[in-house]
Amino acid sequence: MTLFEQATELTLMVQDLFRAGFLVFIRVGAAMALLPAFGEMTLPARVRLTIALAFTAIVFPAVSDRVPAFDGSPVALGIEAAIGLVLGISLRLFVLALQTAGTVAAQAVSLSQMFGSPSGEPQPVIGNVLTLAGLAIAVAGGLHVRLAEFLILSYDLLPAARLPVAGDVADWGLHLIVHTFALAFMLSMPFVAASFVFNVALGIINRAMPQLMVFFVGAPALTFGGLVLLALSAPLALGLWVTRLGDFLDNPSLVAPP
Repeated sequence: MTLFEQATELTLMVQDLFRAGFLVFIRVGAAMALLPAFGEMTLPARVRLTIALAFTAIVFPAVSDRVPAFDGSPVALGIEAAIGLVLGISLRLFVLALQTAGTVAAQAVSLSQMFGSPSGEPQPVIGNVLTLAGLAIAVAGGLHVRLAEFLILSYDLLPAARLPVAGDVADWGLHLIVHTFALAFMLSMPFVAASFVFNVALGIINRAMPQLMVFFVGAPALTFGGLVLLALSAPLALGLWVTRLGDFLDNPSLVAPP
């Protein structure tokens, strides 16, 4: 074989690898728009693009034998983009669980709309604290490694360029939404219970001492108690959240019906 023939063969091989890698990039890039920590709106678009390319370089060698070469079909691009969005949304739901828990807790202890939000929308202070702390703990615990493993595992659950069954995806997504909302209310339950007991006690005091300005005494006490309860319950709540997120990354099908 001449040098020219070897160069031609190498060029064709590189071209096939590039096409397959591009198909992987479509899935990873679509998921990257919604992934926790790495897909936040506060990150510049160039940074997120760089992260997507880095994840593609990590994922592609592990799935190269399961990804067909891209033949220019827009259908394959649409399927991979849709799968990437489904993967990103499934993980974004866990961030929304923290934000929902923070919103419910803030409404219970009168700590709503105090500061801005990393998500681009106004969020209660407790939601901001829980979200930032949860993402920081997850990243410190190796979230980037778990996400790479999750993306590699996705090719076993959702093969490349193959349209998944809509009914199965709908059932899986519904169970995941129920799971994350149940997690959100579980995390916020201490604040709801404490607020209920506190307001019942204020009502009893108001009936017993009508001349006492219960609101002026109760509102600061409720806010201070909410901050103390946040300091006490946040480590346990975030530990539970990180555990549930890790369980999902290990086996995304756990939330799906048998």
